[in-house]
Amino acid sequence: MLPTARLQRMNHGSQFRALSLRGDQFARPIDPFLGVDHAWISGPTFPAHPHAGFSAVSYLFLDSETGIDNRDSLGNRNVIQPGGLHWTAAGSGVVHEEVPAEPGKTVHMLQIFINLPEDKQAQAPHAFSLEARDVPVVRLPGVKIRVPLGAFGEIASPLSLPTDVRLLDILLEAGSEAEIPIPDGHVAFVVPIDGEVTVDGQPFSLLDPKAPVNLPQGPRRVVTVQAKNGAAKAVVFSGTPLNQPVHWQGPMALASPAALNEAVQRYQRGLFGSLHTR
Repeated sequence: MLPTARLQRMNHGSQFRALSLRGDQFARPIDPFLGVDHAWISGPTFPAHPHAGFSAVSYLFLDSETGIDNRDSLGNRNVIQPGGLHWTAAGSGVVHEEVPAEPGKTVHMLQIFINLPEDKQAQAPHAFSLEARDVPVVRLPGVKIRVPLGAFGEIASPLSLPTDVRLLDILLEAGSEAEIPIPDGHVAFVVPIDGEVTVDGQPFSLLDPKAPVNLPQGPRRVVTVQAKNGAAKAVVFSGTPLNQPVHWQGPMALASPAALNEAVQRYQRGLFGSLHTR
C-alpha cells in the first residue's frame, strides 16, 4: 500500500482559509516540498513577512475571482492574474507580501513552499512570473492539463527552476481519466481540488477535510487520475528530493542551524530590505 498523508484545515482570521499539507505530517518527508496550502483568500491576511532558504510559489486557479497584488523588498510589484504563477526564490533573504487585488473578491490559489538546494540558499533572492496565457496546455479526451512547472511528455513550462519540481493542474470531465507518468527519481503526491477524484482506484474528495493524499514512491511510475461522479480537478506535484536537513524558525528554513541563525540575524539587522509604502 502506498503511504498517505492528510490535508488539515488551517484558517487565519476570517479572510484566509486553507487545506494545508506539511512535510512533518509524514513518516517520510515530501522533499523537496516543505508545504502546500490550497487556499481561499478574501482580504489582507498576512502582513509583510520575511523568507529565507526556500522558494515561496503562488499559483492561482483559473476560477479565482481576482488576482494577487504581489510585492517584495527587491522592488518587484506585479499582479498575479488567475491562471498565473509567481516564484520567489528567497535565498539569503527577502521581505514579501501578497494581498487580493480587488477587495471583496476571493482568490483561489495554491501557496507552495519548495526547498532550495543548500548551495543556493545563500544566493541573492530573485523572483520570476509566468502569465496565464504562457502556461502550456495539454488536451486529451475529456482532460485538460495545465503545465505551469516542469513538463508533461513533450510539453514543458518555459520556466527554468532552481529546484527540480513539476506541477500539473488537471481538469477532468465526468468519467474521464488521465495517466500521469512520474519522472524518474521524483517523489510525487496528488491534491484533490474540486469534485471527487480517484487515484489508482482510491477515492479522494475535497469535501472530506481529512482526505488522504496519495504519495506514490514505489516502483510503479504511472498514476491514474479519474473523475467518477461529475467533473473534478486535481493537482499532481512531483520533485527530486534534495536529501538535506531542514531547520525551521518561523518563515525561514535552512540546511544548518548556523545558516538559520545567520539568516535570523541578517533579518533583525534589516538586511532583507523593506517594502515601499503602498
